[in-house]
Amino acid sequence: MTSRFRLSLKYKTKSSKSSIQKKSSQTDRSGVSLKSDQSRNPDINFKERNSFAEKSDSHYVPHSSSKKHKNAVFKMLKRTVISLIKNELKKFKKMLSPDYPQFSEKDEEDDEGQSDVRDGVLKITLHVLRKMNQTDLANTLLTKLTPMGQHILKSNLRAKFCKIHEGISLHGKTTLLHEIYTELYITEGGSGEIRFQHEVRQIETTSWTPETPEAPIKCNDIFKALPGQNKPIRSVLTKGVAGIGKTIVVQKLIMDWAEGITNQDIHYIFPLPFRELNLMKEKNTSLMELLYQFFTDLRLPNFDDYKIMFIFDGLDECRLPLDFQNNDILYDVTESASVDVLLTNLIKGNLLPSALLWITSRPAAASQIPPECVDKVTEVRGFNDPQKDEYFRKRVSDQSLASRIITHIKSSRSLYIMCHIPVFCWISATVLERMLSEAESAEIPKTLTQMFTHFLVYQIKQRIQKYQENIDIDLQQTTENIFSLGRLAFQQLEKGNLIFYEEDLRECGIDVREVSVYSGLCTQIFREEFGLYLGKVYSFVHLSFQEFLAALFKFLSLILKPTKHFKLFSSTMTDLLKREVDRALQSDNGHLDLYVRFLLGLSLESNQHLLQGLLTHKGNICLINKHKIIKYLKEKIKDNLSPEKSINLFHCLNELNDHSLVQEVQAYLKETGPSGLSAFKLSPAQWSALGFVLLNSENELDEFKLSKYDQSEECLLRLLPVVKASRKANLCDSNLTEKSCSALASVISSNSSSLADLDMSNNNLKDSGVKLLCTGLKSPQCKLDTLQLSNCCITENGCAALASALRTNLSHFRKLNLGDNTLGDPGVNLLSGFLEDPQCQLVKLHLCNCSIGEEGFAALASALTSNPSHIRELNLGMNKPENSGVKMLSHLLENKICKLEKLKLFKSSIRGEGFALLVAALRSNPSHLRELDLSENELGDSGVKVLSDLLKEPYCKLKTVQLSNCSIGEESSGYLALALRSNPSHLREFDLSSNNPQDSGIKLLSNLLEDPQCKLEKLKLCKCSIGEEGCFALASALRSNPLHLRELNLSLNKPGISVKFLSDLLEDTNCKLESLKF
Repeated sequence: MTSRFRLSLKYKTKSSKSSIQKKSSQTDRSGVSLKSDQSRNPDINFKERNSFAEKSDSHYVPHSSSKKHKNAVFKMLKRTVISLIKNELKKFKKMLSPDYPQFSEKDEEDDEGQSDVRDGVLKITLHVLRKMNQTDLANTLLTKLTPMGQHILKSNLRAKFCKIHEGISLHGKTTLLHEIYTELYITEGGSGEIRFQHEVRQIETTSWTPETPEAPIKCNDIFKALPGQNKPIRSVLTKGVAGIGKTIVVQKLIMDWAEGITNQDIHYIFPLPFRELNLMKEKNTSLMELLYQFFTDLRLPNFDDYKIMFIFDGLDECRLPLDFQNNDILYDVTESASVDVLLTNLIKGNLLPSALLWITSRPAAASQIPPECVDKVTEVRGFNDPQKDEYFRKRVSDQSLASRIITHIKSSRSLYIMCHIPVFCWISATVLERMLSEAESAEIPKTLTQMFTHFLVYQIKQRIQKYQENIDIDLQQTTENIFSLGRLAFQQLEKGNLIFYEEDLRECGIDVREVSVYSGLCTQIFREEFGLYLGKVYSFVHLSFQEFLAALFKFLSLILKPTKHFKLFSSTMTDLLKREVDRALQSDNGHLDLYVRFLLGLSLESNQHLLQGLLTHKGNICLINKHKIIKYLKEKIKDNLSPEKSINLFHCLNELNDHSLVQEVQAYLKETGPSGLSAFKLSPAQWSALGFVLLNSENELDEFKLSKYDQSEECLLRLLPVVKASRKANLCDSNLTEKSCSALASVISSNSSSLADLDMSNNNLKDSGVKLLCTGLKSPQCKLDTLQLSNCCITENGCAALASALRTNLSHFRKLNLGDNTLGDPGVNLLSGFLEDPQCQLVKLHLCNCSIGEEGFAALASALTSNPSHIRELNLGMNKPENSGVKMLSHLLENKICKLEKLKLFKSSIRGEGFALLVAALRSNPSHLRELDLSENELGDSGVKVLSDLLKEPYCKLKTVQLSNCSIGEESSGYLALALRSNPSHLREFDLSSNNPQDSGIKLLSNLLEDPQCKLEKLKLCKCSIGEEGCFALASALRSNPLHLRELNLSLNKPGISVKFLSDLLEDTNCKLESLKF
């Protein structure tokens, strides 16, 4: 339902009796009706204007009681009303023509006398059209009739929001929004719970918390309902840390609307920033009067039926109480009240319940809005990794230089993470563009303190050079200005304020008449915003820079103004740093975390040298006992702090350029035994510390093995960021459950994830866990190409979900292992739909022991036959294909397009006819197959003869043949030996274990081994009834051709005294044998 209230073009602001908490039976009407949708009498009120009788022809007597006269009046009335409606409907019909222009200012003036008639007819027309399900026609008509007030508003908003100010004051350099705007990563924001954590730490640890897969939300789709949401979205709360881009997102939506690009179903957008509403906190006004004060040039129309959006940006800057529980109730937009009361009633829906509301806030302040007043919560995550690169390439015109900046940023994990924040990208680009393009000897910044110090120095010097050419820097004045700004930053940081007003400046001893001195000195650091709707506000470029200046103030206050109680000694300064570390650790919300990082960073001599050109103090500002403070930080890390506190201390060590703890932990990890860390009960903080070490290691994270640390679900969830940064994750045998599946779904659906190979085999995931994992597999961001889920208790239901998910990302997957699950024929039938898709490029498929029968084999073979060119490895062992299933599989194998290299059909009950069909197919297309496993099938003599014919083929290039437990006797062994001797150069591995070749068969096989062309490397003859004679033959053959065989397994045989002769082979320097088993 669109927002409805009425206001004449000739409306003049007037005071009237308050309707706050009036009785619901009130029926009084003023000449101007601005009642909300919840008005008690929504019907057309003809008392809003003079009655028809008062306006009509004076020939009619209004008080005549004559029945005849009354009938005549109503007969004329009927004709007149019908005529008016017909005329308006004709106009409406013309307006619905595609060629008809939008309602113009001239139309508005011409029709002013008929505005009441048009409003009434329009209301009826829209009502009827919507009842007829002609909503599009109704909306088009409404848009065509949009008054000129909208055009004026759009023009004003375009002028205000067309430019972007990247941290600079409005009188500085600006960039057009469309030239620099980079799409920000916005997601559904969940429940809106409060996070007691510093905002920069929230950015750094975003990926540390397992979350559900997130679909990005475009800023122009902010009011679209999420999947499963049936209720229309009226109010949206968008969270995001300071500087993450909330205001830019708002600016983009407003500009796209004002330029007619998107959201044209909205007729009026009114941005009302909290920072400006604060200036009216002592005033009483009506909502209409408030709009007039913000939009003085706006000609407000009859708003009946028009869709309106209010945007309240910066809830965290609000200094109004927003007392939702105790504020008076207000329904009428013409009634006066405090701005606080207006806002709470607008948000609660008492005022204009059909108006759209968009509120933005930093996370800590978001809880001020009651959950029942919010229909949708979103979160601006800033830039994801590709968007960071895109920003730098847009910001820096020299693409070669942009590439160097990106490379440097990526080399420092802490800087790269901070670049999620657009303002930090701008700061980094400003500093690095200058430093990398000029021949400077200074060290390129790698820590936050270095980056911010360079930025401060650069901005001040640049400003002075621009306005005071060839004049040296006035160190005294510069020091005093920086000190004053630092004091403001420190005091307001203590209060949690990001936006300041004149009273805040006066409180810190800054003369408001001299503010231009400060904003002029460093306009890109401290800014005075003017030209706003209602007054001036002040701010630093970003919360992090406020914290940097606060730390600088604390440091300088002890250096420049020491007291008699405090003398500057190294030990005393070290004690100060310890106290500030303790104070930061005691903070519940972590608001001093970044401040203490900067304070420790500024204590380094190298960073103090950078500031010397700006400060009156010469020489080394202060030297601390670095080793003492580092030791203190390490002791604190051991105190079992919360993960957030522990991780921040690691960042503090990083600011001090100390990496010893990282090296210690890496060395410790190398010394752990086969049980990894499972023998130790690590605290949450220690897990977090371990994650920090692994993530910030210079070693590339290729494979993450959970068994190296602790095979438990807790360990996995604690180290999930490491999994995300790794290319391969081995999570086998780790007692994982659905919880892990949900967490991993968030990892594989993340755009910044590097994970390509995931092995979760031998975990009790069940169908429910697989379904959760599938939500991540469906994501277009998923980069997995290998998924192994063998022995995970999956049935056909889980297989159905998996097949559906895989079809959404066909081109990625290369290997799928679902072995040892009870998929059955129904599950394989579902999977076959994925395999037969032409876009499927699966290379390896493992379905061992999946209860597949004839039907499943037929479906699988049919699917692979229709798309045979990609599959290279097929494991179908321990199933029951029967002859019909083998026959269907044979059609695939004989297909010339089929390039299968590995085929495993062990323990598949293949015998007789089925085996003959299989080998015949392989003989017709033998050039690709490299590995064949037919173990535990009853081949018998006839089967071995058929197989021997295949092995004789000159085009057969089998490297591995596995025939263990195939009922092969002496005679059959002879067939194999002769076949292999005729084509000996390819075979590398031969397994004849658990058969009965006996000594005579082994003698024939020994003839193969002594053939100079034989290059066999692995021979398995375990449990083959071999005696002394056979073993002597093998030893003799290996002595005559000792260069190739590396591994010989003769377990469970009876070698007798031949053991010594075989063992001597290991001592023979000419023999390459490495492994010998008896």
